[in-house]
Amino acid sequence: MTEINIRKMHSVYQSPIQYTLEGENEQIQMNSLLGETIKIYFEGIIHCVVCGKKINKTFAQGSCYDCFRNASENSECIIRPELCRAHEGKGRDPAWEEKNHNVPHYVYLALSSAVKVGVTSRDQIPTRWIDQGASEGLILAECPNRFHAGELEVFLKDSFTDRTNWQRMLKNQVSPESLVQTKEKLAADLMEPYSSWVTDHKEALVLEYPVLEYPEKVKSLKLDRDKIIEAVLMGIKGQYLLFQGGQVLNVRAHSGYRINLDYS
Repeated sequence: MTEINIRKMHSVYQSPIQYTLEGENEQIQMNSLLGETIKIYFEGIIHCVVCGKKINKTFAQGSCYDCFRNASENSECIIRPELCRAHEGKGRDPAWEEKNHNVPHYVYLALSSAVKVGVTSRDQIPTRWIDQGASEGLILAECPNRFHAGELEVFLKDSFTDRTNWQRMLKNQVSPESLVQTKEKLAADLMEPYSSWVTDHKEALVLEYPVLEYPEKVKSLKLDRDKIIEAVLMGIKGQYLLFQGGQVLNVRAHSGYRINLDYS
């Protein structure tokens, strides 16, 4: 049995994608557990992923309320890039913003149940697509900073969603649309300055997940309610564990939770 302070699963782009969970004394190779019965025990202990304080409830995927309100990692522009003011020398922590947000950012297209538009830093490709459970990803544009990337994303939201339908994603219901053709059409229609930021990427990256069987229906597990989970692991997609019978656990949503994992 291994004690784990949950953070999102680490992923490596291969075919299929390789996942690991960080235990106290070891890295757990999650792909090797496919088809095996695993047991997860949660005894109610949660720590803020930012300050480490023991808490009863998390905000913004693992933060205590104070860090949710004040930490740079939880700034409004994390969710809404168009609100970023790093390029003006502003933010909760201007030095952090300068380093992390006043740098080039990608606007991308991702394929799942529909074509999704999103924003991420350059060093998060393809991790961002993997975390979302996208079947394909393609970079649309490279913008000077997070704010301008957010502006372009807002412009595109009239035509594309910025959210992933997690239930359809986990059932592997993938849209037949072509990201390459979508990008070609967008590139022809965009005006300046957006058109000058369009990249030369012309081939979508295909993502294959380690899944033995996709569920027909999904039921979300939550550790606050389901303190003991014992089930056969049938797959991993995005940041979800897929169990036999359609039960799924969003690992990242439980960041900060301390669990014991038995997979022997």
